[in-house]
Amino acid sequence: MYILRRFSFKSVLIWTKREIIFFTVFSTAVTILYELLQIKWLQVPLAPVALVGTAVAFMVGFQNNAAYDRIWEARKIWGGIVNASRSLIITLKDSFYMHRAEATKSETEAIRVFTHRHVAWLTALRYAMRTKKSWETSYEAIHEMETYKYNIPEYNSPLEAELAPHLSKEELDMVMAHDNKPNAIISLQSKHLRQLTDEKKLWDFSLLNLQQLLQELTALQGKSERIKNFPYPKQYGSIGYHFVHIFMWLLPMAIIPTFAIMGMEIAKTNPFIGTYFVWFNIPFTVIVIWVFNTMLRIGLAGENPFEGSPNDVPISNISRGITRDILQIIEEDPENIPPPFENINNIQM
Repeated sequence: MYILRRFSFKSVLIWTKREIIFFTVFSTAVTILYELLQIKWLQVPLAPVALVGTAVAFMVGFQNNAAYDRIWEARKIWGGIVNASRSLIITLKDSFYMHRAEATKSETEAIRVFTHRHVAWLTALRYAMRTKKSWETSYEAIHEMETYKYNIPEYNSPLEAELAPHLSKEELDMVMAHDNKPNAIISLQSKHLRQLTDEKKLWDFSLLNLQQLLQELTALQGKSERIKNFPYPKQYGSIGYHFVHIFMWLLPMAIIPTFAIMGMEIAKTNPFIGTYFVWFNIPFTVIVIWVFNTMLRIGLAGENPFEGSPNDVPISNISRGITRDILQIIEEDPENIPPPFENINNIQM
């Protein structure tokens, strides 16, 4: 999780507390059926279950590796957006007055308009990444849990209201009319650079450098959209999910008879412990199932790195950090620089 403090073992237990309770109840119920109600046929050989467990471990490991690759690639993409955004504004600012002490008033205004339009692009992109897809369901499930109350800025206010301070009325209407709003804003940026070059405020060489940075940002946007719009293949995710649950249902019926046999051996030297030793299977079974289920959940949590769960890439905070950086670069009035987002429960979004 992108939590500002160390993600402790206690946090893992809180994260999976519902599953732990269910696993404990389930293991206890099977033990009662076997031991108290004498339903002795409620058992399966341990060896086949162990083979299933091995297969499940390989499947869950593969799923976790694939999910980690997706979330790490998403983090690298947004790291590239950070660098390219800073470079774009710094390059533009210095390109105006390469041989002069300071920019003219019209040039300063052009830099300000361009920078605010880039803030609008960052805003539109993070809103696009937070758009709900049919295969993304983690947010609703997790956010219902009081432990994981957290702030997702994109769900608190409409996109148009967030874009309005950074775009003119005409530009805002044009952008909102497009399906791909970040792409529309990049188009406005390119047009603005061409206009400044035609007015002899930018050199042609400076235009080429700035256009290359816009192309880099467009490429990073496309990579981010690729992860957002192409889900982790469900044939792998679904198989892993079902395999873990098959293993979960079979494991108590394999472990309980084993503990019962061990209890009969222990009863020869310690009758009291031997009589009740079969009940010790409950914590052991819960631990094994919990490990497999937690590994499965970790993989599922990383499949969609932009959907808005505590495990996602914190694109809201990254975007707001870039916004503050570039507005400070152009020496914007501090009152017009938005504050960092509030991180409820120390969870970055």
